[in-house]
Amino acid sequence: MLPWTALGLALGLRLALALALAQGGAERGPLVSAPQGDLLFLLDSSASVSHYEFSRVREFLGQLAAPLPVGPEALRVSLVHVSSRPHTEFSFSQHSSGAAVQDAIRAAAQLMGDTNTGLALAYAREQLFAEAAGARPGVPKVLVWVTDGGSSDPVGPPMQELKDLGTMVFIVSTGRGNLLELAAAASAPTRKHLHFVDVDDLHIIAQELRGSILDAMQPQQLRASEVTSSGFRLAWPPLLTADSGYYVLELAPSAEPGNKRRQQLPGNATGWAWARLDPATDYDVALVPESNVHLVRPQHLRVRTLPEEAGPERIVISHARPRSLRVSWAPALGPAAALGYHVQFGPLRGGAAQRVEVPAGHNSTTLQGLAPGTAYLVTVTAAFRSGRERALSAKACTPDGERSRAPRPSPPGAGGRGP
Repeated sequence: MLPWTALGLALGLRLALALALAQGGAERGPLVSAPQGDLLFLLDSSASVSHYEFSRVREFLGQLAAPLPVGPEALRVSLVHVSSRPHTEFSFSQHSSGAAVQDAIRAAAQLMGDTNTGLALAYAREQLFAEAAGARPGVPKVLVWVTDGGSSDPVGPPMQELKDLGTMVFIVSTGRGNLLELAAAASAPTRKHLHFVDVDDLHIIAQELRGSILDAMQPQQLRASEVTSSGFRLAWPPLLTADSGYYVLELAPSAEPGNKRRQQLPGNATGWAWARLDPATDYDVALVPESNVHLVRPQHLRVRTLPEEAGPERIVISHARPRSLRVSWAPALGPAAALGYHVQFGPLRGGAAQRVEVPAGHNSTTLQGLAPGTAYLVTVTAAFRSGRERALSAKACTPDGERSRAPRPSPPGAGGRGP
């Protein structure tokens, strides 16, 4: 028994040493420390949400926040309502524990009013970067937007401004939102930042979403966002100042480490966007702080670009009927390559256009309710996770409707016998 006991002790010591080394920092990259950042919950409090749905979402956000390491030097949390006008329920500096945040969320009352999400997003941008609201400069910023899917004003422009400032955007839709619009609003990759969940099943995603929030708020961590087929955005917390040094940013394909691109940035920089990259390619990134005050360790990251965004290359019209026809296209892109398709069609001589949504992985649909003997312009558009689209158009004609036929003359001798 003694040899086994000694072996167990030795393995236990090795495991403890390995864990200590892992917690103290890997061979590459920064030291791991407590999460730090500003987290803003954007809660749909308008009249489009029922009282029951509001109470379920409010409970979900409380449960999501309770275990978070909230504190003045760690995570700070704020809650903003979406209504006719945005309203701050509590600011970033108001609560110093996860339990206090949970209690404050549970006490929030529904405001009703219009669903002016775009206005609330512009307001959220001001709050996330305003020291007067308790926000801090140089820390990661995360926005969690819980919505029933609708908005009375445009969401795209103010959301893009937030993402351009380095904010990580998570969206939770209770199931009635437009997939393409919400996917364009969420940070990339969509599968990690966009959740469609029934209001009674929100607890299912709580642990995963909480983990993603904590990952986004690790300090001294080089991170990538807005990953597309041709580029991605990098962000890091301030490790230097404009007077204490500068950064050297290096990028190279993992398969060609000698083919490096370098960019020198000032010491007060906290982000950079790489463009003109190859699709479906692994890239190794190195952030090297050159400090004239003290040694700052380099940070490393591997990022894979998305597959190439190739839209429809051929459209086939078939099964033409007076009031319907079938549209097919190639190639058919799966969910890993595209979010889906929308097919728009309308009469060439003018008239209202209609639109049909087709999920990714499918490459045909039947257009119904057409007019007989009419020429149509049909446009098939592939929507990608980057927010970009690729489209191809074709003309299609429905045949004339069936006309009443004149009675066919009877052949000689076919009638009855004469008298």
